[in-house]
Amino acid sequence: MESTPLHKALEEYNEKGYVVFRNVIDEELIAETREHVEWLQRKNPHLRPERLNYTLVQNDPFWVRLVSDDRLLDIAEQFIGSNIALFASHYICKPPFDGRPVLWHQDGSYWPLEPMEVITLWLAVDDSLPENGCLRVIPGTHRMDLHEVKKYRDIESVLNSEIDPSLVEEDKAVDVVLKAGDVSVHHPNIIHGSNPNHSPIIRCAL
Repeated sequence: MESTPLHKALEEYNEKGYVVFRNVIDEELIAETREHVEWLQRKNPHLRPERLNYTLVQNDPFWVRLVSDDRLLDIAEQFIGSNIALFASHYICKPPFDGRPVLWHQDGSYWPLEPMEVITLWLAVDDSLPENGCLRVIPGTHRMDLHEVKKYRDIESVLNSEIDPSLVEEDKAVDVVLKAGDVSVHHPNIIHGSNPNHSPIIRCAL
């Protein structure tokens, strides 16, 4: 793993609300993860590939091996300490040409956790690029309070909900471009989302 020094990672996270770690998971495990996603899709053809959620994987041996990989736990430990529990996990896979967007939101708004001592680890299973709907964040918004999300069904989206658009300064958004095997970490309060995938390139993440 190409390590990010602890002090630098925490400094960047505290300043911006997110940080990226490069080359965390090796190509062999990423290839197995892609096979796992394809297997889940074959088993669940009625589900959108963006909705391969915890109900499908909570007793799945491969998924347990992946989420308990020491390389991921070592990253999590830098932010929340060694007493780590997994609250939720899922794949969001945007298929070529018709992958749905994730509207602007804060993760913590969906989570009944008190205290909110939690982070999101986002593992790129495929290269995640602007053209295939990479993660987008608005740096600094992790200092905001959590705001309620509202149902929004005017367009098809992954969560069918969004934060109040008046809170979003979209011109400040940053594309989080990742290679397969990279990991981004983001704060539960940071405003983030992603565009649809109209490209021929799949974009899957855990």
